[in-house]
Order: sequence, then structure tokens, then C-alpha cells
Amino acid sequence: MKRGAPQDTGTPDTRAWILHPDITSERRPREAALALEEAVSLAAALPGLEVAGAEVVRLPRAHPGMLFGSGKIAELKERFQGAAAELVLIDGPVTPVQQRNLEKAWGVKLLDRTGLILEIFSDRAATREGVLQVEMAALSYQRTRLVRAWTHLERQRGGLGFVGGPGETQIEADRRAIDEQLVRLRRQLGKVVKTRDLHRAARAKVPYPIVALVGYTNAGKSTLFNRLTGAEVMAKDMLFATLDPTMRAVTLPNGPEVILSDTVGFISDLPTSLVAAFRATLEEVLAADLILHVRDISHPETEAQAGDVATILAELGVDETKPMLEVWNKLDRLDPEARETATTQAARLDQTHLVSAITGAGMDPLLDAIKDQLAAGTSTETLHLTFDQGRARAWLFDQGVVEEESQIDEGFTVSVRWTKKQASQFKDVL
Repeated sequence: MKRGAPQDTGTPDTRAWILHPDITSERRPREAALALEEAVSLAAALPGLEVAGAEVVRLPRAHPGMLFGSGKIAELKERFQGAAAELVLIDGPVTPVQQRNLEKAWGVKLLDRTGLILEIFSDRAATREGVLQVEMAALSYQRTRLVRAWTHLERQRGGLGFVGGPGETQIEADRRAIDEQLVRLRRQLGKVVKTRDLHRAARAKVPYPIVALVGYTNAGKSTLFNRLTGAEVMAKDMLFATLDPTMRAVTLPNGPEVILSDTVGFISDLPTSLVAAFRATLEEVLAADLILHVRDISHPETEAQAGDVATILAELGVDETKPMLEVWNKLDRLDPEARETATTQAARLDQTHLVSAITGAGMDPLLDAIKDQLAAGTSTETLHLTFDQGRARAWLFDQGVVEEESQIDEGFTVSVRWTKKQASQFKDVL
């Protein structure tokens, strides 16, 4: 069964109602309707949920104890009862007190944006490290929810339990149990991290440059990755389709062999704890020689999404000087007029390429640009090797960096074009 595919739990799906609070005093530049659409996509990414309804709720300000006013709460309760909704998803932050009060008033389980994203991460994480990290993030989040025990719905599936719920427990016992579990998870994670460090050290010895794909979730990174590598990575029209790093070696046409890395998609308002939890997944971005920022150019808020990606890259510590290409994907979804406009805009911008990962349009110029960017990070140097340095000479030829060689009385004069990484590795060979 494919990762992320709906699972047959033998029980009916939980009927969920999605609310996007559009708070005037905190209004963001994004359209509330588009934000709600994204929230619905988030819910659709979680198996076992059936969206019974979705709406934008406009508020002048957030009420500290209940988030919504009493009249709106009563109105929404009638709507939930009429739709037989069992779960309310609020697209935004909800305090523990607000969650407790709203659950009591509505008689349903409530999940905020962070809780929903954690559920999705738990469902999708596949590597041992990913599972441990999401469990730690979930426990830390769960600890903040321990205001007072409340009644949960019967659990219907595996995962973190935010949707199903583990039942009532005592606050202090919960906190102690969570803290003890966090300690155990940190120990396990420490062992896993050591293993990953060994893998990274082995990969560092490979001379191939790393090209990392980053972008807003659902921008088409995995589809582009599949087209470039021929790999069958999960590529669905679904938010957070990829949560664990996927790396493949690929030889560029008339160019070098590179390691291509597909990464988890970014999203607006992604909690800092989740960025930290998946930092290992994103470490490939920090180590990359070139970043491909994949954008869904057909999305109405593509500029805002690009801004979110830039913000998270900065938080991760990605150097502004690191080479980056913008890949405007989903050209096939544009109408003729929008396509002409996008083509004109991309032509005016440096390092910007308009492509369709589905049809393959624009791929050849992109591949040429990747090759040129990687070549720009190389330098030419002349080396003098003695006859007894045959191992070092053989290493240079194995790397494919030798451009010219001539024999002299003392040995060989070798002209090479290589990367900084190869130059550093060569010192260990001597």
C-alpha cells in the first residue's frame, strides 16, 4: 500500500467541519477564501476524515476564552449538529482554554492547525528518525493542551490520537508520563542521529554535487523529481505528500552526475516546533550546492507562498549567497493569456525557468541552467604530481576532473577543473 493512501480502518470516517477565523485585528494579506481552501486540502490529506462543511468566520477580534462570540458559537453548534459533525478543525491557533471551552459548548472534538499538521506528519513519516521527531513534536504540543481533562471521541485509527483521543487522564500524571517519554525519545533519536551522521560522512566523500528541491507544499516538487530521475516517489495532488528525504543520483544531459534531493513542502504558519522536528529532513538543503525553488505559478497566491519559503529558508540558516534557481511549475495549468504573461515575466528575471513537470515543457533549458550553475562553482588548477603519487593521479581521473595532462621529468603536470569539495577531498588522497 502506498504511503499516505487511505486506510481501511473498518470504521466510518470522522465527519469534520472546517472553520477559518478571519480576524480583522490580525488580518493577513492573504485571501480568507484561499486560506480556507488550503485548510480543506490539509484535511483531505489525512485518512479517516470526511469534510462535512467548511466556512470562513469573520471576527472583529478573538475572544480570549471562547475565540468566537456566544451568538456565533450557538449558530455554529446548530450547523454542526445538522451535519452530524464529530470534529471541528480550526485553521489557526487555538489556546488550550479556548479548546476546552469550545469542545464543551459544541460537544465535539476540536483540532487547531498545528494539531492537524501533526496528525498528517504522523501519518506520513516513514523513516525511523522522522517517526521519532514527529512523536517528540506531538508530545510537546500535547503537553501544552493539558489544561484540564476532557472527554474525547472514541479512537478510530492509529496515529497521535488528536483526532481519536486517548480518553481522560489526570494532568500531573499526564505531564510526568509525557516528560518521561520525551526523555526516552531523545535517547533513541540520539542513536539514530549518530547513524545519520555516518551516512552523511559517507555521502560527503561522494564528489557529486547535491541539488535540493524546495518549495511550498503541493508545488510539484515530487513530480519534477520523478521526471528528472525516473523514480517512483509518491507524487499526488495532496499537501505534505513528501515528508521524508528522498535522494537519487542522476546524470544531467551533457553534464555531471548529481544527487537530487526531494524535501518536505513548506507551508504558511508552520509551527517552529515542526520546522525543528524535520530539520534533519531539511539538512540536505543546507548541504546543497544548488537549490531549486519550485513554485506553483498557477496558484493565485504564488508570490505569498514564495515569501513563506524564503522565510523558512532564512530560519534554517540557508546562506543568501547559495546558488538558487526559481522553477515556475505547472505551466500546463495556465490559460494562453496567463502563459504568455508568465513567459514574459520569467524571461525578464535571472535564474527563472517556466516548466511543466507533467508534460516536460521547459525541462531542457532548466537542465542546461542547472549544469551552468554547477559549473560556475568550479575552478581550474594546475597540479604537479610525482611518479610515486599514482594513487592521487588515478583518483583525479576517477572523478572526471582532468582536462589536460603532460608528462615531465619529475612526474606529471595535470590541469583539473573541480569543485571546492573535490579540492578538499584531494588533500586527503595525497
